[in-house]
Amino acid sequence: DSIWKTQEKALPFSTREMSKLIASSFLVSLLFLLQFSSPVFSIRKDVSLQSTSTCRTTVQGRYLIADDMGQVCDALSIDPHSRCCRGKSERFSCNGCNLVLQCCNSYEFFVSCCLNPSRTQKDLAVNVKISKPITAGMYSSIFDFCTGRCRHNSESVVHENAYLSEFHHCFSIPSYSSSGGASGVQTEVRLAGINVVIGKQGESCDSVCKSSGQSCVPNKFVLLNQCETMHKYLSCKGGCLASVGADQPAEVVDDAPRDLNPGACLYTSQASVLSCDGSHQHTKRLCPCA
Repeated sequence: DSIWKTQEKALPFSTREMSKLIASSFLVSLLFLLQFSSPVFSIRKDVSLQSTSTCRTTVQGRYLIADDMGQVCDALSIDPHSRCCRGKSERFSCNGCNLVLQCCNSYEFFVSCCLNPSRTQKDLAVNVKISKPITAGMYSSIFDFCTGRCRHNSESVVHENAYLSEFHHCFSIPSYSSSGGASGVQTEVRLAGINVVIGKQGESCDSVCKSSGQSCVPNKFVLLNQCETMHKYLSCKGGCLASVGADQPAEVVDDAPRDLNPGACLYTSQASVLSCDGSHQHTKRLCPCA
């Protein structure tokens, strides 16, 4: 009985010793883990949350695609996630382009070349109307301008669907200014293949061109509707004046009434009124024939 009581008194002491031993082991283990474990610097970002840039591209042609970064590649070289051209393709390539005409023989390289900021100014491109009607909208970006410009461009054709040359796609920004917005060299180049004919008094351009076995080319009036150009073909001794009329560009004949400014060359600021069938009894028209 006395032995049992002795063991009973010793039991709580053994439990306390065991608790101290467990606590000491835990602390040692914790210190070991803290000493040899690598520190955590940040939380890993989920790949799905990372932002990825995407490209806009031209509608796939027979062989090539151009993206809005100004790169040209084939369909197999398009990144399936970003839709951009992969690899080290040249940006803003003008391969197959005539930089004097600002025209190209390939639509995709036309877009690439047009996207070059040194060739197309954004502030001018976004102010170009998509079509002639007064209600027409503007291009929202240089990419929209470059991809849409040649589809709405009439400056590369002679008569409706007859191309002037192999350079079908042109990206020059149109100028309807009377002060010669396009340079004289560019104007002459863009008039290649066009016969500029001075009509007789009261004669329409349809009649002028038909008399020489040709047709009037209405989309070239914008190049003739400039004082600089008219001075090359007409005397304009009465000056160069703004007017409104379907018979322009034209020169007023010398024997016209004084209030009509005899001898003056007339241009119109409203390009939409220019037409091949316009005429006036006191003017001689400047006509584009081909």
